[in-house]
Amino acid sequence: AVSSAVLKYTVSHDQQVELISTEVPESHRGKGVAAHLAKAAPDFVVEEKLTARISCWYIRKYVDENPHLGYQ
Repeated sequence: AVSSAVLKYTVSHDQQVELISTEVPESHRGKGVAAHLAKAAPDFVVEEKLTARISCWYIRKYVDENPHLGYQ
């Protein structure tokens, strides 16, 4: 079982970040932890002037549902 919230990602040689998955411990689900990860990841990509490929369905959903944040 996962004991920490985890965001899995990779960075390619051309500085593209692939956001692979988020995992939140059962005991912390439903408390907005995954939403914090889903916001922090694209914030990092934007701040570092990188590009991202989003493979994680949860982060994709978060980005799609929050167009006002400007991640597109």
